[in-house]
Amino acid sequence: MSLQLQNDYRGAYHFSPARGWMNDPNGMVYWDGEYHLFFQYHPFGKTWGPMHWGHAVSRDLVHWQELPVALEPDELGTIFSGSAVVDWKNTTGFFPEEPGLVAIFTHHSELPGQSVCQSQSLAYSHDRGRTWHKYPGNPVLTHESRPDFRDPKVFWYEPDHCWVMILACGQTVSLYRSPDMLQWTESSEFGEGIGCHDGVWECPDLFPLPVQNGAEGEQRWVMLVSIGDDGIHPEGSRTQYFTGQFEGTSFIPDEASQQVRWLDYGRDNYAGVNWSDIPAEDGRRLYIGWMSNWRYANMTPTGDWRGAMTITRELLLEYTKDGQLQLLQRPVAELESYRQLLLQCNHARLEEVEVALTALHLRSYELHIVLPAISSAQWEVLSNGQQRTVIGVDADRGVVYIDRTMSGDGTFHEHFAGRHEAAWSTTEDVRELRIFVDRGSVEVFADEGRTVLTDLVFPPASADRLGLMRATNEQNPPAWMSVAVYDLSIDR
Repeated sequence: MSLQLQNDYRGAYHFSPARGWMNDPNGMVYWDGEYHLFFQYHPFGKTWGPMHWGHAVSRDLVHWQELPVALEPDELGTIFSGSAVVDWKNTTGFFPEEPGLVAIFTHHSELPGQSVCQSQSLAYSHDRGRTWHKYPGNPVLTHESRPDFRDPKVFWYEPDHCWVMILACGQTVSLYRSPDMLQWTESSEFGEGIGCHDGVWECPDLFPLPVQNGAEGEQRWVMLVSIGDDGIHPEGSRTQYFTGQFEGTSFIPDEASQQVRWLDYGRDNYAGVNWSDIPAEDGRRLYIGWMSNWRYANMTPTGDWRGAMTITRELLLEYTKDGQLQLLQRPVAELESYRQLLLQCNHARLEEVEVALTALHLRSYELHIVLPAISSAQWEVLSNGQQRTVIGVDADRGVVYIDRTMSGDGTFHEHFAGRHEAAWSTTEDVRELRIFVDRGSVEVFADEGRTVLTDLVFPPASADRLGLMRATNEQNPPAWMSVAVYDLSIDR
């Protein structure tokens, strides 16, 4: 699918559908050299509607090929979120000859005069995900009293030789076990009295990660839980995470999980989960999220499409200085293969950086910055002189921020314009930022991914400048700055 420069805000290196509405990523699985990305999809409109599973594949997590719709609504309902796995051992009986793909998804039914019904169903594919067959015995899991009963994420738990499902249930998540994905038994529930409950719990995920700076072989389990927009809190929808232990039936949170921890401090990273069946020789935990917010997702001013994904990120886990576990996100390494270096200033004077940045005109790029930790600074991206998005570091307050109050079109919702910030304290001598700008989005990875902010922006077509912003009353400007700019105008 070729992209042309246009003012519909479609990113050059972010996936979005050719047309129609997209929200949650679903069914991410690696199989036979391809990364599969399914997604909540309404092909007949630009707002949320009867949900299908859209489908795209990639061999490098950067270039995506959109394929025909994978799953369509049927007599059991529309197709809500879920996951996909490779059934290596033919536990389902669907694959007597060779392994294949199984999708586990929520059937959502809401008939006039009847209550909402959500149940879990299966589909399977013998041809690398190109065609799908729904299991005749659907649904495979129902619940009589839970109207919110959705978004199954399934994984194989080798110690017990069984499948485990984590499922969103309103204000908690439930864990189920199965030998074959056809018969499920509930094993535990998690969430009461812990975490943020500002909105409905959705799109959970559960997976192990090695602790990067822990003892040899040390690992913990990470649980992601997205929280829907309650209409009251200004953040809208967002994602929290917990760390702890999992022994096959129950998730036991650690002390750090008693405090609410956010995956992303911007407004536009929601419902993300990780890829299944990444080969052991790769070993990464790869994640992607929906780059929008339920507060205004149906109103964003794009063309005949609406909805995009974040860049793919690698998730890592490490101990902080005070001994607490922290989740890190780093841009997937494959992006570096597509970078074209346009500018490099090493340990340069600010005047030199200003002049060099001013000469560039770009809309899709990576900006890599290093500066002294004691200094404050701010940069403008997607600017035309009057409208701009500002990214800054305030060393006095210890925060990194994105300011989109003057970033372009924000009139579609009263809560869109704003400044979003996150605490960022460091014991290092320098601060480091990687900033990904792509026509209609900004993703900031500070301090090697320990602090992340993701925001949509809607600048005018003329906003292709970037620069260093200097305040006349600046008290502590950097004595030097290192800057690299990479063109990422990738033709997908």
